[in-house]
Amino acid sequence: MRFLLDPEQRAFADSLNAMLTAADTPSVVREWSRGEHARGRALWRRIAGAGVFALAVPEAYEGLGPRTVELAVAFVELGRHAVPGPLVETVMAAALLPEPGPAKRLLPALASGEAMATAAPAGSYALDGDVATTRLSWDGDGLRMAPGHGPVRASLDPARRLTRLLPGGELLTADPPIAYALTWARLATAAQALGVGLALLDRTVAYVKQRTQFGVPVGSFQAVKHQLADAKLALEFARPLIFGAALTMTEPDVAAAKVTACEAAYRTARTALQLHGAIGYTAEYDLSLWLTKARALRASWGSPGECRAAVLDGLSGGGRRS
Repeated sequence: MRFLLDPEQRAFADSLNAMLTAADTPSVVREWSRGEHARGRALWRRIAGAGVFALAVPEAYEGLGPRTVELAVAFVELGRHAVPGPLVETVMAAALLPEPGPAKRLLPALASGEAMATAAPAGSYALDGDVATTRLSWDGDGLRMAPGHGPVRASLDPARRLTRLLPGGELLTADPPIAYALTWARLATAAQALGVGLALLDRTVAYVKQRTQFGVPVGSFQAVKHQLADAKLALEFARPLIFGAALTMTEPDVAAAKVTACEAAYRTARTALQLHGAIGYTAEYDLSLWLTKARALRASWGSPGECRAAVLDGLSGGGRRS
């Protein structure tokens, strides 16, 4: 089955691509990794101004959604440009916040970009808890607004700064829709991973055309062409799964899209690293911004094993629509 974007969706992707290209996101990512958030916050507001976060927020709370296909379109571009920040977690918060009280109080600011959210199970590490203004944590007692965060810790991806959320805080609901919110998080992560993989592939193709060996471009070698073709096929196979899952929003479909896209991005990262050679290992080279993100997204909001288990559960009749 083919999933083709309509002209409006393609124009939305093109506008985001143009905006993020002009923003010089690699420098923004490096500043974010150092805990310097000014330019990242400014970019966040521009992304929100383009309507990205509003796609996850119902119209009743000053949003445009829920519009899952357009959200997937947006997150492909966010991944393509390695945009930092709790992007997925802000989308997840829109699905977690109960109506009408907390949703009415918190969602308009998330849709407009005035606020950003992070979310994590109690006791786990949350992404960018130091910069998020809405910190959500859940356990057996329900969903709470965490009162603060612990020390910032480094992660595999320097732009993904981790903190533990402090216990306690306002109880928002005793019965949060965790499965529903996780489905949204996995869809956004899958689309983001696809964008990361596409960026890695584009950069690697450009590099092997320039790098020479034995007097000819490396990209002319048959073995190199095969590796790049395999990476391209894996990414293109993931694309319809993502948009198909965005239409159905069933747990098995989204889990399949997530594992397929993240594995394709990870495979492309390994290919990119091999074909770049020693320069690919240097943190100063921009390729590293996408290499580390591909690895981190692979385990974010569901490891490959967990997602495969969700798919198998769906095949056995245990899957459900979110």
